[in-house]
Amino acid sequence: MVHGLKSRIANKAQKSATQRKPNACPAAGPIKILLQTQRAPLYIYGTIINMKKYLTTACLLISAAFCTAQTHSLFNGTNFNGWHIDVPAMDTNASAKSPFIIRNGLLVSLASPQGHIITDSLYQNYRLEVQYRFAGDPGNCGVILHASTPRILYKMFPKSIESQLMHNNAGDFWCISENIEVPDMEKRRGPKANWGTVDGKERRIKNLTDSSEKPMGEWNTMVIECVSDSITVWENGDLVNAGYNCTATKGSIALQAEGSEVEFRQVLITPLKGYKAEAKNSVL
Repeated sequence: MVHGLKSRIANKAQKSATQRKPNACPAAGPIKILLQTQRAPLYIYGTIINMKKYLTTACLLISAAFCTAQTHSLFNGTNFNGWHIDVPAMDTNASAKSPFIIRNGLLVSLASPQGHIITDSLYQNYRLEVQYRFAGDPGNCGVILHASTPRILYKMFPKSIESQLMHNNAGDFWCISENIEVPDMEKRRGPKANWGTVDGKERRIKNLTDSSEKPMGEWNTMVIECVSDSITVWENGDLVNAGYNCTATKGSIALQAEGSEVEFRQVLITPLKGYKAEAKNSVL
């Protein structure tokens, strides 16, 4: 059934591509397909990649549509097994308390002192679903992807790509000693001469929409797909960013304490084709 479904979707995409005008450039970026099943609507997240500006052959990547049975939570609701906390202030201040706590079954970032809670394992080729809300005043936070070398920026941020959770900026990419590209880089990152991945350079790649977040106090759902060297982000079902040629393809996943109290209800990971999850001292 799944194989037949994938074939029908792929054939439909190929037929659509052949019906375009010869000089038309196919739209690049992710897609979301809605299938009406007997139980409930089913969303299939995939990506159409335009490898060159005028390339008219699109490739449809279906991201394991029926793999919900393999989805599992990275947070068990009772303790931080599988995670470790990296907060620089706790190195030198014995009275400093961890900004990460468990409250009523939720993983809570208290915002200060600043730092990260990081998975013990490295992940590659997966879909991550993060359900979150600002518990008080809205502000800053983020999901860290492909994290590796710790404290490489400002002696706090790990080498990584950040998917921003900051209020009104959900889905921005921030390059932290790693890089990623999007189709309209200069429009969304600024002049090319200023690009970079270190302090003082243009590290932010703006999202595609600032209107996808729910009203304060309501739960938001961010879905992030990391497939090979691409990263695609949806906020509450809206496509908010899609990048390719990422300089990292694997690493730990982290959540930030950075400015505002945030509650996390779910942190779910779903394996995609080529999925790997191994301890940090192993080779992926």
